Amino acid sequence: MKGDRVEAVVDTGQGVQTFEIVATKAGRRLEVTTSRGVVEVSEVTRTGQVVRTGRFMASRLIALVEHPAMEGDGSVDVTTRRRIRPPERD
Repeated sequence: MKGDRVEAVVDTGQGVQTFEIVATKAGRRLEVTTSRGVVEVSEVTRTGQVVRTGRFMASRLIALVEHPAMEGDGSVDVTTRRRIRPPERD
């Protein structure tokens, strides 16, 4: 879904570098696959066509964080209900 993003933190040997892959248009999603020591993050259309791909060596990958898109405005509706006790009788 548009707004989904994956953040990959990679050890480059001289430090750490962060890569961010984002689903840029409506109807696109991100897919993460792992095979033979390679982690692949792909942006895919509704029909399954791959738009772009990021490939990372699993041995160099420090963290892979998926951030799902917020639905609506991202706020949460909270309601509270208090019960009013009847006055205590002596």
